[in-house]
This record gives sequence, structure tokens and C-alpha cells, in this order.
Amino acid sequence: MNRKEILKDAEIRMKKSVEAIREDMAKVRTGRASTALLDHLKVDYYGNPTPMNQVATVSVSDARTLAVTPWDKSIIPLVEKSIMESDLGLNPVTAGEVIRIPLPPLTEERRVEMTKLVRGEGENGKVAVRNIRRDANHHLKELLKNKEVAEDEEKKALEDIQRLTDQYVEQIDSVVADKEAEIMEV
Repeated sequence: MNRKEILKDAEIRMKKSVEAIREDMAKVRTGRASTALLDHLKVDYYGNPTPMNQVATVSVSDARTLAVTPWDKSIIPLVEKSIMESDLGLNPVTAGEVIRIPLPPLTEERRVEMTKLVRGEGENGKVAVRNIRRDANHHLKELLKNKEVAEDEEKKALEDIQRLTDQYVEQIDSVVADKEAEIMEV
């Protein structure tokens, strides 16, 4: 691996870390209805755990209600069971072929808990980015040790990696701050 490949690899891995944080944040429940809330749920469809979005249409019917319309009407009880057994604390209500999921408003205490959870996830993302920096720095030091790069080249590359790290940590902070604001919004 040369210096540019190390930088490119580090940047790709850091982008993936930020994307993973964004996906995790989408799953965190806020006061508003969001279809991403049910993305991680699986339905026992003919003995196979199948993602909710592959067996039903999930939509937002209003600011505090989700609507789930299973394509196969025989699995309505299975979809309900999946929602009730999730850690989301939701109670689905079936009205014919549509399952409505009212989202109860979050209490102030629950909002504070959620922001702590979001901060923890953000911190995990930053740790992942810093670990990528550590790996890249280690590769660069090996290149220097094997005399594949000059000292000034290595120093410049280390600075570039630090700049990348700062950039992606800042992005994670921004995602976390946005999610915290969304949670605390009444």
C-alpha cells in the first residue's frame, strides 16, 4: 500500500462510519412518525425472518401515526406480533387491512434518556473513526520504517489523516446534534 491508497482507504472507512451513525440515528424514536423506525424489524414470514419493508408498505399517515399495509393479508397477525415484541414500546391497532401504529408523545424524562443514548452512539462512531486513524497512521509508520516513503511525506500524510479525522468527527457531532434537537423538540 502506498501513501495515497492508505489515505483513500481511511477516507472510505470513515465515510462508512458516518453513514452507519446516520442509519442508527434514523432508528431512534423521536416524537415524529418516521418509516425508518420499523426498518430494523423482522417478520416471521413462512419461517424466515424477513425485513418489514419486504412484506408490507410502511407509510406515515400523520405526524404521530404510522400505517403498515401487509401485501399478504394472512400475515397481519405476524406483523402486529413483530411490532409488539420490538423494543420500541408501540401498540399497533388493526383496522381491516391496515395496521395503524400511534406514536405516544415522549415524556421529558424519556427524551433525556434518548439524548444520552444518541450521544453514546455518536461517541462510538467517533471511536470508530479514531481507530481508522490509528490504523492508517500505523501503516504510514511501517512505510517509513521500510523506507518506502520519506519522513516529510509521512509527516504530510499524518497531517492529512488528522484533517480527515477532524472532518468526520465533526460530521458525527453534527448528526448527533441534529438528532438531539429533533428529540427535544416538543
